[in-house]
Amino acid sequence: MRIERVPAPLKQTFPPLGVFTMVPPPSGLRESMVINNGTAPRTLRSLPTWATLRDFTARTGTNLLRFLVTAFRAPRVAILPWERRDVIIIAATVVAIVLFMVVVDVAAIEWAKGLPSWFHGWADEITDFGRSGWFLYPLGFGLIAVAAAANLTLPRQAYGLLAFIAARAGFLFVAIGLPSLFATIIKRMIGRARPYVGGADDPFVYYPFIWRPEYASMPSGHATTAAAAAIAIGAIWPRLRPVMWVYAVIIMLTRVIIGVHHPSDVLAGALVGVVGAFLVQRWYAQRRLVFYADLRPMPGPSRRRLAKLMRDVRAAVQAN
Repeated sequence: MRIERVPAPLKQTFPPLGVFTMVPPPSGLRESMVINNGTAPRTLRSLPTWATLRDFTARTGTNLLRFLVTAFRAPRVAILPWERRDVIIIAATVVAIVLFMVVVDVAAIEWAKGLPSWFHGWADEITDFGRSGWFLYPLGFGLIAVAAAANLTLPRQAYGLLAFIAARAGFLFVAIGLPSLFATIIKRMIGRARPYVGGADDPFVYYPFIWRPEYASMPSGHATTAAAAAIAIGAIWPRLRPVMWVYAVIIMLTRVIIGVHHPSDVLAGALVGVVGAFLVQRWYAQRRLVFYADLRPMPGPSRRRLAKLMRDVRAAVQAN
């Protein structure tokens, strides 16, 4: 019988017993361990206590409430009144909506039906980018992140920068979300039938207050969101206006191409989005938030200041 030698145990590479040393936990932490495995000592910290998390969440909510209250403070300046040109444009758009219902709607839907199936598929994919959630969810989470960062121990100038970022994000959230909410409610009160509901495309079928999606065609919610986003984002960053309006027009066209809205629905949605976003802009300008009295955007922070803010926040998080 052949007997093999059992090899010697492998050299232990894990730190031996006694290297882990318990140290008093910092404030808000349950426990902490110092690890020394031949390199520089490192500290591992466990999760914060429930009391710490509850306190942090409460203070974050308080900061969000302060952001909201700031938007409703008393007006600080008088802003320019509506120009006659603006009133004429709004009135002309209303007239155009009526003319579209009489002349354009049926012909446009018939044209859209004749497009290739691949074109309909492309439009169906693109049109989802007109949902308000693409803007509201990131802006909402961003506001929560800013409110949470305001709880940290930061340099004094960092708090002013956080307040400015919160004001901009709050403006975008309201300027896009409020017109979209209005369109969602008013379209169900109007009760206009979508194309080919009931088998035929009759643009004059209305069932007010029926609260059913097939009778919620005017105004188009996607068109409202796209137009409001174009106005709101373009108001803060004027150089982005051409890009945002190309986006808005594409979204509006896709609503007609896939046959869920008439052109007059899209035009009505654009009117709601534009007017709604302009009203929110004027509201903020009157309170000297984000905009001056003449509706010019206040200059934003430089990249250097934003980078320093990120470093300050990261350092504060690591310190806590």
